[in-house]
Order: sequence, then C-alpha cells, then structure tokens
Amino acid sequence: MVSTMTPSDKSMTAGQIDKATANYRAMLEKHAPTFEATAVQTVLGMTELAGEMFDHFRKRVEMLMNIISRLVTVDRTRTPQQVLDATGRKQYVDRDVVDTMPCGEGVEAEVFFFKPEASEYTKAGWMSDNDLEKAFDRRGFKPADAYSLAAVNEADPAFADEHPNGTHWKNDKGQWCFATFGRWFAGVRK
Repeated sequence: MVSTMTPSDKSMTAGQIDKATANYRAMLEKHAPTFEATAVQTVLGMTELAGEMFDHFRKRVEMLMNIISRLVTVDRTRTPQQVLDATGRKQYVDRDVVDTMPCGEGVEAEVFFFKPEASEYTKAGWMSDNDLEKAFDRRGFKPADAYSLAAVNEADPAFADEHPNGTHWKNDKGQWCFATFGRWFAGVRK
C-alpha cells in the first residue's frame, strides 16, 4: 500500500478550522491564569501576532504535504544480517554496525518517508545526524527502525530507485549508525 499526501482539490475544511481554533482556545484557557491581563492586551495589539502564528501553522502543514507512507509486515525473528540479505541488495556494511541494528516491535509497521527541505541542509548539501533528528521532530516523527525500513525495501525493491531512503540509530557507545537503500547510476541496488 502506498499513500502519498499531496496537495489536492480538497482544501482545509470548515471543520478543521473549527478544530484548530478550538485547540488554540483550549490552550489559552489552560494557561490563562499564568498570564497578566495587561501584558496579554499589549500582545493582542501587536499586528504581526496573527501572521506569526499562521506562519508556524503553515510551516507544519507544508512539511506534511509530501509524505509517502508504507504499511509493511515485519519479520522480527530474523537476525540483522538476515534482514539486510532479504532485501537482495549489494551490501556495503560494517558487521559491527549491522549487529547494532534495532529490531523494533510489532508485526506490522507504518513507515513514513519525507525529503527534508533545502533549508534543513548545510550550504554544502549535508545534514548531520543531530540535524536529521531535528527534521524528524519538526514533523512529529521518529526514525523508523531498520527492520521496518528494510521490510519496505524488501517488499518493493524498486521503491528506493525513485526514493532513496535510510534511517539511523545510536549504538551502545552513543555513536550514530545508519542503514540506507538506493540505486547506483549503473543500476546496482545497494
């Protein structure tokens, strides 16, 4: 099953606007005792406030508009190496890293894929693991476990041809490790 969330003919509904307004109202009511009325009145008089609030809302929505999700069955009884072997890909691996792959939980997993925005990369086009964690956080996601990600690439070997993908985790020494799936220019799936 593939589901890509993209802009469509359907725009935000009146019900969604009501829900967003109700959520914001509930937050204000909850925290009202902590705010002094004179300061609140001053802030409400700031013409840029509504625009700033809306910009934050828009940014969150736009980050989620181009996301692909896959629901997969995951065999968590396999060893980490068996998981990678099942994808049928050419492997460039460090056995010590492979052995640290977290297997996750559950027979089924929904895996979400997103491409970070250009502004999330360095000027040189790179992203640190710590910055990648921030990109996940901004979207309300956590990295997929390597077993789930490999299951997506096992079930649909061509997926990574168009959508190179990966995940990362920390080993017991606190070092970042990763698994990625893609295709070389020569056509070799790696």
